[in-house]
Amino acid sequence: MPAPPLWKASAVVRKAEAADVMALLEITPPRPQAVLTAEESFRDECVVEALYDVMPDGDLLAKLAGHEVRVILLPDADWIKLSQEGLPPVRAGRFFVYGAHDAGTVPPGVIPIRIEAGMAFGTGHHETTALCLAVMSELAKRQRYRHVLDLGCGTGLLAIGAAKLWRERVTASDIDPEAVAITRENAVINAEGPRVAAVLADGPAHPMIARAAPFDLIVANILAGPLTRLAPAIARLLMAEGTLVLSGLLAWQEKQVLSVYRPLGLTLRRVRRDGPWSALVMERR
Repeated sequence: MPAPPLWKASAVVRKAEAADVMALLEITPPRPQAVLTAEESFRDECVVEALYDVMPDGDLLAKLAGHEVRVILLPDADWIKLSQEGLPPVRAGRFFVYGAHDAGTVPPGVIPIRIEAGMAFGTGHHETTALCLAVMSELAKRQRYRHVLDLGCGTGLLAIGAAKLWRERVTASDIDPEAVAITRENAVINAEGPRVAAVLADGPAHPMIARAAPFDLIVANILAGPLTRLAPAIARLLMAEGTLVLSGLLAWQEKQVLSVYRPLGLTLRRVRRDGPWSALVMERR
């Protein structure tokens, strides 16, 4: 059976801009299979590349990135595997997120999670995913959560992390059927298959999510637009004194998101930031 076509979007940017452009490519639909960068030591520029299984909109990416973006169809090759080999493991809070090629480098005293790059959004390399892992590590120091929802689970990394932290059943949902399948596979790989229940759902309105509600912890690492649009439905799923972690948003979008959740009875407890990205920790009064 022939391999599916693979598309590459690439942009030449200044080194100082590379992280922001990589982050933008990661979250702009269609989500890429992998994002990587190549640079030369003595030049103040680098090439940011994203690999896709469907052709991305180069004009849209160029408009968002503020740089020319070239889109080409790649010849047959295992580009995903090649990109994985260049990604380092990620340390976030108590977690150590690694790929198969890093299996021999897992340090002692961490919570290891194996996630392969290029599978779906959520390898820990994006700032918002690492922010959520760090927030979960902090929350675990003061509270045990028994009913957790990972909304927009991607690879299932955050759901698996919650299952490992609190040893309780976690509900994970995503709008993408491939992400749901990958979440189930990753849960098994990380010995959390029985604890992670992954469901295909277009937002919070799904019978399985309704049956598992209310939740004492909801983690939603999606974009500011869906966070604001789904706010009433998300708030209804949170139990009294429950905790809500919102990420996938930029620092300048914090006030917009807060303005929607505060009237729903939620109070901001803390903000974590990494570069231009934010994670909001809210609690129901």
